[in-house]
Amino acid sequence: MNFHPQLLQSFAGYNFERFTQDIFAGITVGVVALPLAMAFAIASGLKPEVGIYTAIIGGGLISLLGGSRVQIGGPAGAFIVIVYGIVDRYGIANLLIATFMSGVLLFAMGFFRLGTLVRFIPIAVIVGFTNGIAFLIILSQINNFFGLSIEKMPAQFVGMIGAIFSALNTFNPITLSLSLASLGLLIAWRFYHHHLGWFKYLPGTVVVLVIATWVVSLFNLPTETIGSRFGGIPANLPQFDFLSVSWDSAQFMITPAITLALLGAIESLLCARIADGLTHQRHNSNQELMAQGIANCVVPFFGGMPATGTIARTITNVQSGGTTPLAGLIHALTLLLIILFAAPLAQNIPLACLAAILMYVAWNMGEWRKLIYLKQFRLPYRITLLSVFVLTVVLDLTVAIEVGLLCALLTFVYRISNLSRSEAVNLDEHSVLKPLKGEIDAYRIYGALFFGAVKLIERLETQLPKNILILDLKNIIYIDTSGMDAILELYRQCQNAGVHFILCGLNHQPQDIALRMGLFNLMPAEYFYPDLTQGIHFALSKTKAAF
Repeated sequence: MNFHPQLLQSFAGYNFERFTQDIFAGITVGVVALPLAMAFAIASGLKPEVGIYTAIIGGGLISLLGGSRVQIGGPAGAFIVIVYGIVDRYGIANLLIATFMSGVLLFAMGFFRLGTLVRFIPIAVIVGFTNGIAFLIILSQINNFFGLSIEKMPAQFVGMIGAIFSALNTFNPITLSLSLASLGLLIAWRFYHHHLGWFKYLPGTVVVLVIATWVVSLFNLPTETIGSRFGGIPANLPQFDFLSVSWDSAQFMITPAITLALLGAIESLLCARIADGLTHQRHNSNQELMAQGIANCVVPFFGGMPATGTIARTITNVQSGGTTPLAGLIHALTLLLIILFAAPLAQNIPLACLAAILMYVAWNMGEWRKLIYLKQFRLPYRITLLSVFVLTVVLDLTVAIEVGLLCALLTFVYRISNLSRSEAVNLDEHSVLKPLKGEIDAYRIYGALFFGAVKLIERLETQLPKNILILDLKNIIYIDTSGMDAILELYRQCQNAGVHFILCGLNHQPQDIALRMGLFNLMPAEYFYPDLTQGIHFALSKTKAAF
């Protein structure tokens, strides 16, 4: 195992200027992470401090052990729907078990160097579930955004819609006004903050959080706050506690754990690739997955939720001047100091403001233009994207990804099979063969000869020549076991019909699969030739009619 965190090689040429940049970037990201961590935890059906603990411990471990120099880890919006569903159905204790199991899976993925496989997930699947999650986050926050009197928001789409419509008449005008003002200020800050002098360096989410909290405190507004719902945030360190594990409960956590691991891997590696584009450096995807795995194995012992790489905080880190994992460690330390010394100030943070922040984050998380301009894409892409989007919203993310990958696989098989083709060799090109028409047939096969294209070989079985069949595979780039099995069956059919079967142009991979499947033991060596011309000369020697 090559366990080599980026932290160990990030300090070549390190100087005081870069150290200062990392310090200020870490502090900035820590301040930005505070409202997001609380909002993600609350939206997931957990207490706000759970998100902060996760950002401190999980984020710190990801920076300490990760494969990216600038990635910031912690709770992510993409997990909200999954975590809320687990908490609603199985309870918090089982969420901790699922998080630990996902950590083991993530570490195993990195250990066995499977990090690059995440890149093979089609973009249509990624866009579909990203937009689906973003939509569900927005839907789940309507409760706090409008101040509806809903005792417990259901985890499923149909239940959410029903609960929202049933409680529409209970909306709180003051809460709605506060939410709209917070959302409006966030949008305005994004477009106009660069005109505000040194204020432009302040994160919009923090500015909105401070202003909304100050307004609620000053005017004693009748709206739900962290204090009224959760009793505030404890001003102490997270406490270590052993997990209560039993097979009766753990067996039901396997599927949620796989979902968390897959989603965490996709989210973190996408985030790392974005960071690479900003810093012009390369991350180690397998090291990143191992770090994610360790973080998710540790945070459950402190009551935390799943952690992964976070795009918004990583971009903030890069834009603030962070250059090494030290910035991520400073971010975790900043949050720790905030919770130790400023926790009482969170008492009056309005949930309406956090709902507005979450809606803003979810809107920016989704790639809505891909939905608007779907007509520009091919039908298979549209079917895959819409299927994943609808299934993510209506059913379950696991089902959505499974169906999306199945659609993508079928599309890929269909397209590759259409690119593979068979072409009869024009015997007129070889003047010596003109008198042999009907005695000798020759075919060139192009593309990939796999289970989706074996019909090319099967078709030849129904139209065998009288004497010799020549197959040129020089333009075949890949043969799978189904393709080689079809060739073996074609050879047997030729034997039964008394037809000589000549195989030409086996490249490296087709030759390897032919060797492993025993084709060279079955066919005489004189029936194999490196190119079509040599195969034709052999065919002439076998056919007395040529003379």
